[in-house]
Order: sequence, then structure tokens, then C-alpha cells
Amino acid sequence: MKMIIRQLDNSYSDQLIDLILTIQQKEFNVPITIEDQPDLKMIESFYMEPGGNFWGAFIDDELVGSIALVKFDERAGAVRKMFVKKEFRGKELNIAQELLEVLISFCRENGIDAIYLGTVNILKAAMRFYERNHFSQVEKKNLPASFPLMNADNVFYYLNINQKV
Repeated sequence: MKMIIRQLDNSYSDQLIDLILTIQQKEFNVPITIEDQPDLKMIESFYMEPGGNFWGAFIDDELVGSIALVKFDERAGAVRKMFVKKEFRGKELNIAQELLEVLISFCRENGIDAIYLGTVNILKAAMRFYERNHFSQVEKKNLPASFPLMNADNVFYYLNINQKV
């Protein structure tokens, strides 16, 4: 199985919605709908025009993972929409890791040196993944004022990508 990571645009909206809502609603029972995430229907204007991006991981032309960056400040971005289909998770394929590395490279190339993200405390594996990747937990009150909060999120992380680990 060979994985390819591609930049996504609006033409991938339906595939993304299918991937993300299935994981949110069916796997984790998060009460979130497409109406709560209109950004999935406007990838170019919401993510790319302000200076962020959106990527998808494909195996045999099937979208199996996603990650996005919302640039919300001159030198800061928020990681969003990090999802990998259940049957493609784990170290064998390393999809989440590769998606995160593509996002970090993009940040380095575009002068973004701080990345933040919010997640939900029931997503224990996601939290371990971010911690393994040197993200530090940050209190909600210490997030930048312009950080784009999502209602469901209750755990927040920060990474300075220029920090030597």
C-alpha cells in the first residue's frame, strides 16, 4: 500500500465531509454536524486564502486521512481536521505522522513558527500522538486571543516549530 499526500481544494469537499463526519459521529459520538463545520465546503477561501492549507492522504485514490492549517496570525497557525480512517491508523502506515510533517514543513517554508490545536479529552490516542510530537498542553486562557476556538474542544496544545528537541 503506497500512500500519497496531496493538497486538497474545494473539489474534495464531499470526500472530506464523508471521512470526517464518519469519524466524529459514528466512531466517537461527537455531536457535530456539517452545519457546525462550514469550512469543509470552502477549503480555498477558509484555509488557503488567509495563508494556510489543507492536505489529504490517499491510498489507491481513497482519501484516508486529512490535516489542515488555519493561519490566524502573522506567525501562528492552528492545526485542524486531523483525521485518519480507523483501519489506516497506527505505526505501520504512519499516516498521521506524515501528514503532521507535511504541515510543519509548510509552516517552516511560510514563516509560521507557532502552531496550536484544540482537541477533545476523549481522544486519548490523539493526545498521546501530539505529546509524542513535542506539543505542550496549554490552558485555554493562555491561547492567543485570535486563536479560532471550536466549541467541542477542551484540551489545547502548542508547538514552537523552531525549538530544538
